[in-house]
Amino acid sequence: MTNEFVLEAITREFPESLISYATPYDFLTLEIKKEDIKKVIHHLRDSSLQIDFLTDITGIHYPEIPEKEIGVIYHLHNMRTNFRIRLKAFMPRENAEVDTLTDLYAGANWMERETFEFFGIKFKGHPDLRVILNVEDMDYHPMLKEYRLEDGTRTDKDDKMFGR
Repeated sequence: MTNEFVLEAITREFPESLISYATPYDFLTLEIKKEDIKKVIHHLRDSSLQIDFLTDITGIHYPEIPEKEIGVIYHLHNMRTNFRIRLKAFMPRENAEVDTLTDLYAGANWMERETFEFFGIKFKGHPDLRVILNVEDMDYHPMLKEYRLEDGTRTDKDDKMFGR
């Protein structure tokens, strides 16, 4: 199975869903409309492509692009042919919500909870979307780029030690 073959199959089946594609490091990466991401993944799993293993779900935050500020990234794998694919779906932060994949992959449960916790992305239909790694009363999402990386008020740091 090749990148070109899978890309052509997705383009033929979902011509309106595919926004863009790339192959960084020969890894097929597709940007899909967020409302279509679940049906594309369902097709990848149940079609002759047999891309049936969910490797990872995570989020990404691009605060400088308001209409694509939050993204959900899915890594999927066909274990028979060793073919991997990455799917991305972007959305504005105030509408950070996609459909759950827990009915397709049991392993999505933990990954979606972790992504919700760290990025604030809601997964519609998830059976138990709650915090699992941080304290329950945490009122922010730690992976969002909302805070400075360094504390400018610290006096115990010497910038010469950091090559500045």
